[in-house]
Amino acid sequence: MDNQIEQSTGRIAENLETLKQFTATPGNGCTRLPFTKEARKAVDYLKTVMTDAGLEVWEDAAGNVFGRMAGSDSSLPCVMSGSHYDSVVSGGDFDGIGGVITSIEVARLLKESGKTFKHDFVVAGFCDEEGMRFGTGYFGSGAMLGHRNTEYTHNFKDADGVSIAEAMKGYDLDPDKIGAAAWPEGSIGHMIEAHIEQGPVLDAENIEIGLVTGIVGIQRYVVTVHGRADHAGTTPMDMRIDAVEAATKVISKIPDWAREKADGTVATCGVVNAIPGGMNIVPEGCEFSIDIRSMNNDNINDITRRIRAALDRETRAIGATYDMDTKLVIEPVDMDADMLDVLEADCKARGYSYKRLPSGAGHDSLEIGQVLPTVMLFVPSKDGRSHCPVEFSRYSDFAKAASLMQTLITGLLDE
Repeated sequence: MDNQIEQSTGRIAENLETLKQFTATPGNGCTRLPFTKEARKAVDYLKTVMTDAGLEVWEDAAGNVFGRMAGSDSSLPCVMSGSHYDSVVSGGDFDGIGGVITSIEVARLLKESGKTFKHDFVVAGFCDEEGMRFGTGYFGSGAMLGHRNTEYTHNFKDADGVSIAEAMKGYDLDPDKIGAAAWPEGSIGHMIEAHIEQGPVLDAENIEIGLVTGIVGIQRYVVTVHGRADHAGTTPMDMRIDAVEAATKVISKIPDWAREKADGTVATCGVVNAIPGGMNIVPEGCEFSIDIRSMNNDNINDITRRIRAALDRETRAIGATYDMDTKLVIEPVDMDADMLDVLEADCKARGYSYKRLPSGAGHDSLEIGQVLPTVMLFVPSKDGRSHCPVEFSRYSDFAKAASLMQTLITGLLDE
């Protein structure tokens, strides 16, 4: 291990080990949901680390945290790098936050180079990429792009009925000022994100770096089927309006529709709730989630169409009704070819093993890549495990990613 990688490994390890403390589930993985005290502690720590790295630091109206290294001409579009600081419930200690810390390490390396650059370099820690609390996703990066407004913050609620707007107020943010988080058009020139792979490919093949070629599109829905509650013992089968019966007839078909595509398309119903949930009550309601992903947007749209048609058919057959609420619709995106080529050339020069591969998980780069030149690097996930407490990636792999990002970003800052 060369001296720079060793030094970077130590700093990244120190930062990530500290951030592990900021969880609502100590001993059971990382739970750092948006607009919570754990998120506040993480942001405050990131502000300290960014300041120590010599960056100008601020927090925006959406809960994002930024650190800027000023160039000689701040009127030019900046180069941005970062990821998210939130997590899923009982997730891992590396998802998202590893990319934020890697980007801060890049800032340190740029400072230590002693060079003066033309463009600003900005490190970003985005709020609520996961969408775990409110069933959405990419809140902070979307707000940065002007894709979130006050109405949006009132439309989505968590399991306790708390809206994004209410949660923001409890976090000392004003949802009526969410528009202030939007950056002026043309102010960001390029985006670079490092992230753990969250899959098994790199680890299984003993590859050091993944160069992401594209990110799948995602559509998310919550369906509620409305039936009628009756006694489970006295109501004949042909006289029931059983919401679970109608819902499950649709749910059972969704995986097969994804398999028919045979090109990596996936579909998941991760939440299914019977209402009121009594063993001796015919359910009056059934709520379930749908998550569909593919690099082919036509595949996603076709599965969505089939779901709606099946819901129409199955609810009509028993006299039920349904609502299908849209939580997220975002198209697949290709990563920037020129930046990928620079990263590949640098991998070869450094002797790092690498592989080009698509991302089956969504990332802030999915939202940002819709409008800006964007690229992602993956570091291996041990055994492909992620979104669980055993998630693990080596600090030295983050350091290698930082070294590659430094080369790429140095070239962009001097353009």
